[in-house]
Amino acid sequence: MSAKEKGKGFLNEFKEFALKGNVMDMAIGVIIGAAFGDIVTAFTKDFINPLIACIGGAKVGGRLQIGHTGNYLEWGHFVTAVINFIIMAFCIFLMVKAVNKLMSIGKKKEEEKPAEPSKEEVLLTEIRDLLKEKK
Repeated sequence: MSAKEKGKGFLNEFKEFALKGNVMDMAIGVIIGAAFGDIVTAFTKDFINPLIACIGGAKVGGRLQIGHTGNYLEWGHFVTAVINFIIMAFCIFLMVKAVNKLMSIGKKKEEEKPAEPSKEEVLLTEIRDLLKEKK
């Protein structure tokens, strides 16, 4: 097999992989996730942090100088990132819970239908009933 044929095979394999539904779904999920992250960051920065500042008088966006080197600990950004994470984790938890609830609704309807007895079960039931009558 020549290098050119190997290259075409590799490209075809990559094309098949990239155009599968799972990869496209994942790409869409990443894009929507990034946009959702921006929304949560804006919500935290513009609503949550000012509420915390109003209630407790604390400043969420702060820095602490370390020694005389001019280095700072950006603790306010860290606190904001933790709040963002908690909000996003909670939203994802609610979405997964809702999806699981929807999935279980379909399963319950399937489980509610009683299964029809097989021929063997019908015959065994009849034999049992006949034996009870003889006693």
